[in-house]
Amino acid sequence: MSVMKEKPLSHNKRVEDKTGYTLILFNDDYNTFDHVIEALVEICGHDPVQAEQCALIVHHKGSCEIKSGMRKILLSMRTEMLNRNLTCEVK
Repeated sequence: MSVMKEKPLSHNKRVEDKTGYTLILFNDDYNTFDHVIEALVEICGHDPVQAEQCALIVHHKGSCEIKSGMRKILLSMRTEMLNRNLTCEVK
């Protein structure tokens, strides 16, 4: 009987730089739900239901991961969100 050994996961920095990031939206006291939903649809490509759910999570929990993917793309989305006075960061 042959036993297959698992290889340890390698942490390839190049792969992490491309796909291991998340865009996080934070709650604020001045933007309306409609404004947030519109931005999530237009900038992040959410459908209206998904955008509404994210807006509710942000409102009740203080933040929500709204998109994951490549750092360069998320930074561009972050810039667009900031242009609409929405607070977010890429982690």
